[in-house]
Amino acid sequence: MAGSKKQAGEQGSLVLPTHIGIIMDGNGRWAQKRFLPRSAGHRAGAQNFRTITRYCSKIGIKYLTVYAFSTENWSRPMEEVGALMRLFKEYLEEALRDFMDENIRVRFIGDVSAFPSELQELIQEVEEASAPKTGMVLNLAMNYGGRAEITRAAKAFAQDVAQGKAKPEDLTEEGFSRYLYTGGQPDPDLIIRPSGEERLSNFLLWQSAYAEFVYFDILWPDFKTKDLDQAIAIYSSRQRRFGGV
Repeated sequence: MAGSKKQAGEQGSLVLPTHIGIIMDGNGRWAQKRFLPRSAGHRAGAQNFRTITRYCSKIGIKYLTVYAFSTENWSRPMEEVGALMRLFKEYLEEALRDFMDENIRVRFIGDVSAFPSELQELIQEVEEASAPKTGMVLNLAMNYGGRAEITRAAKAFAQDVAQGKAKPEDLTEEGFSRYLYTGGQPDPDLIIRPSGEERLSNFLLWQSAYAEFVYFDILWPDFKTKDLDQAIAIYSSRQRRFGGV
């Protein structure tokens, strides 16, 4: 099974997770603590995302999934949502200009059809430009929700049944997983959440069934590579049984 101690990579004496998920939380609180607008926190968080992503690639992580914008985030103030859209646009333009030097394949998971057309075009460009990359796969969860993903997958399977491409009795957990945004990828071994919150918040609900969780009382913009190292050390110290003895 992906992520077991026999299959995971190693960094020194540590067992590296194959797939890490990160809930990037705490940007707004980071800004408020400094009497700055929330948009300043999102900008600081975006810069930290670049640092952590490059570090994960450097140390040999194969898959990294980051929670950038949830289906529930649309309910935030219009000004904040607008600032996030502008940040996404800046990141995508940077990815096309500079990030392509990295051997990282970028994929987007979530319903990106809800974004402005200009953003959708950039998303497609980044995915196509990075497709030949052979290094770490970076999944950017944008307008993503775990329940919405499962619902979408169920509809896709039902459609295949209606078209005679599948039979209901043939459905397995492994087969259903192929209908998810992360189809073909190993489930996350480790999920990290900075900010002090201790919940999934609708992130990778199906895929995280046996993930190890590590929480930090550190706001995302202050989350450093040493904190990631600590999370990996904690993960490495745990005995993963996957329901067995």
